[in-house]
Amino acid sequence: MSEKPVVGLLHPGEMGSAVGATLVASGNRVLWASAGRGARTRERAAGLGLDDAGSLEALVKHAATIVSVAPPHAALDVAREVAGLRFRGTFVDANAIATETAMAIKRLIEDAGGRFVDGGIIGPANRKPGAARIYLAGPEAAAVKRLLDAGPVTPIVLPGAPPAASALKIAYGGWNKASQALLMAIRAYALAEGVDEALLAEWSLSQPDLPARSQRAVNDNARKAWRFVGEMEEDARALADAGLPAGFHEAAADIYQRLAAYKDMATPPAVAEALAELLKRRRG
Repeated sequence: MSEKPVVGLLHPGEMGSAVGATLVASGNRVLWASAGRGARTRERAAGLGLDDAGSLEALVKHAATIVSVAPPHAALDVAREVAGLRFRGTFVDANAIATETAMAIKRLIEDAGGRFVDGGIIGPANRKPGAARIYLAGPEAAAVKRLLDAGPVTPIVLPGAPPAASALKIAYGGWNKASQALLMAIRAYALAEGVDEALLAEWSLSQPDLPARSQRAVNDNARKAWRFVGEMEEDARALADAGLPAGFHEAAADIYQRLAAYKDMATPPAVAEALAELLKRRRG
């Protein structure tokens, strides 16, 4: 019987755990590095059945493939650390990053002797089969897909070369998260001007999905807002590189930054509380 493929996961956070569960279910031995990680991450890793390599150095030594699932602002640093250890396997960057950032990571990995697969995850981190997809692009994408074929995250190989997967994630997340940031900003504005109830009443008549969508924008995003700051900054960079205005996503990054204090709360804040938090920087 052949040995299991060895895959390194950086790191088993909320979304990383869904990817980790998929890798384990697909029959891989999955390593993670506990050095510098918190108790919550350690609990997730243990619950998934991941093997602790201890250090990044040990993980790089033993893994043939490494999957990076990190906050967008940390993606380049993770790749730089892995490349600095002369990793010669396949590195899958599955982060919400601008195409320019993805190509910078590709150069880092390939200059160190490794192979690069561009990835992008779309969907929630709830481990429900089929709820999320990981898109893959690059010559090794089909081989990586085989490591992820048993769910819950569904792997899809894109026909284009890198950074096709990052571009798709930017396009999807750039609308999804920025539109939710705009909804929260409009609710906060209406609250500041004393017309929030009237706006909700008008929406109920003319756009009946918006009251619930605006509430979900707070409920679904407040505790993860700290992570979306970097993602919106990457979106802004990507649109600017394409000759499009960056201001939409720069503003969305500001909205999420104003909610960053809700990181890791057990329950989301009430809508009124979150809107008041957005207004704390109101001029005057």
